[in-house]
Amino acid sequence: MKTVAHSLAEFEEEARTRARLWKPRAEGAFLVTLSGELGAGKTAFTKAVAQELGAEEVVNSPTFVIEKLYELPREAATGGFARLMHIDAYRLESGNQLTPLHFSDQLADPRNLILLEWPERVADALPKPALRVIITQEADDTRRIVYAEA
Repeated sequence: MKTVAHSLAEFEEEARTRARLWKPRAEGAFLVTLSGELGAGKTAFTKAVAQELGAEEVVNSPTFVIEKLYELPREAATGGFARLMHIDAYRLESGNQLTPLHFSDQLADPRNLILLEWPERVADALPKPALRVIITQEADDTRRIVYAEA
């Protein structure tokens, strides 16, 4: 599926709309990979998802810390995701660098929603994601979003 957002506000609303569709899966975490050039909007997408799902903390890029975890109390109370795990793999060189994050354990937990930026960098450690999101930013604030479901 493809869509176009003509402003940052439209882009964020698209992310919120998409997040409302996601539900925990019995077989493990719901993994969403986010691809796009620097500045395309991967973190903005994650911020909007986190807000939609009830994260109370400020969401910002985990580029230097690699991973940030956010509790989702509203969703957990209604049978949704309990945690949002935001990973930025830009600085990683291979999937084995996800091991210190206990990534395989995080993947096994169906209460986790994992949004992973730069999946190309750690592809050797990734299972097939529930959803791939590819974001392309145009010269203005227009963003093209392609969704590829597993």
